[in-house]
Amino acid sequence: MRLKLFRLFALMGFALAAAGGAAAQSPATATPGVSAEPRNINDWLMRMHEASRNRAYVGTFVVSSGGVMSSARIWHVCDGTQQLEKVETLTGAPRTVFRHNDKVVTFLPDQKVVRTEKQESLGLFPQLLKSTDSHIADFYTVRQEGSERVAGLESDIVALIPRDTMRFGYRVWAEQKKGMVIKLQTLDADGKVLEQAAFSELQLDAPVKLDKLAQMMTKVDGYRVEKSGPVKTTASAEGWVLKTPVPGFQSMGCHKRPLAGRARSDPMQWVFSDGLASVSIFVESFDAQRHLKESRMSLGATQSLTRRVDAYWLTVMGEVPMTTLGLFADGLERRK
Repeated sequence: MRLKLFRLFALMGFALAAAGGAAAQSPATATPGVSAEPRNINDWLMRMHEASRNRAYVGTFVVSSGGVMSSARIWHVCDGTQQLEKVETLTGAPRTVFRHNDKVVTFLPDQKVVRTEKQESLGLFPQLLKSTDSHIADFYTVRQEGSERVAGLESDIVALIPRDTMRFGYRVWAEQKKGMVIKLQTLDADGKVLEQAAFSELQLDAPVKLDKLAQMMTKVDGYRVEKSGPVKTTASAEGWVLKTPVPGFQSMGCHKRPLAGRARSDPMQWVFSDGLASVSIFVESFDAQRHLKESRMSLGATQSLTRRVDAYWLTVMGEVPMTTLGLFADGLERRK
């Protein structure tokens, strides 16, 4: 659930690489119950992203998925060019993660270990919206669904409705004044809530000091410091191709993560996104002792499937219906 927590931060606009501002129309100006024009979807999403990244805030963030609940305390500040946040888990093993632009420092108190790495954004909606070939509006529509008070703040409710069966829908609560997202639900085709993430308590424009958080990142006395990080590559360079593209999903990056002590090749992660949902293809050498049988699993909005492809083990995981994962798995082909 820890990774789930951080993925939802990203989707809601937190801990993302800086993106330029965009003039945006507030969803509150739309007529309730009437779909917004498709060309306004990108503006609205950029407004949501910018509101989250440009404000200082402190809050408690709760994720409920598959009957499991996780929570974290988050401190966030931006001085215009620098993004810095601290995320401290409140459930499970103690863990504190600092993110300063692309630098990530993770403190593991139980192990007395600090892990540092540079972590590029693999690209959710801010990057896609800024590209000339953004097609989010081709796959989602926007609909007003009224307003509601969340964490003490008046919020507009907007539904992002998929135009096909290849992706889930979303219901978003955005704070009325500037559009910061404070609650998010992921919905299946029948409107059932698969996953919910929300602030249970939130202080906007909090007196968070960037220099103070930056100092906390450097306090590693008594910890063993480990440096790690993904290595950029391309799927074609690793000998893989997606022979049949999955509609709406663009390749956002491909990395290998070196693992110490491995006799075989390092695992590869190839990430795709339609601007909202993301899918990762993991490829590693097949190991009969670890890879016992092919499987399909669901946990809230996250679906995963595994299968063997010749001498390799394939894991496809994402916040999309299982049939969509199957398209990625079926389309992956070895060319080298």
